[in-house]
Amino acid sequence: MGLMTVKEVAAYLGVQEVRVERLERESLLVAKEKDTDGNALFDSADVERYKVLAERLGGI
Repeated sequence: MGLMTVKEVAAYLGVQEVRVERLERESLLVAKEKDTDGNALFDSADVERYKVLAERLGGI
């Protein structure tokens, strides 16, 4: 699918943006690259796999 911003990931997962940033800091969701402003960009397939795993473990 492509790369997703923190805001797009937060909307997809149904969480606040700060939660996505924390997941990235804790290496639970790894950013593929950074944009020109230094913001994390996530692979949509990785985000989808994380969501499935989190739901299996009891929630995000």
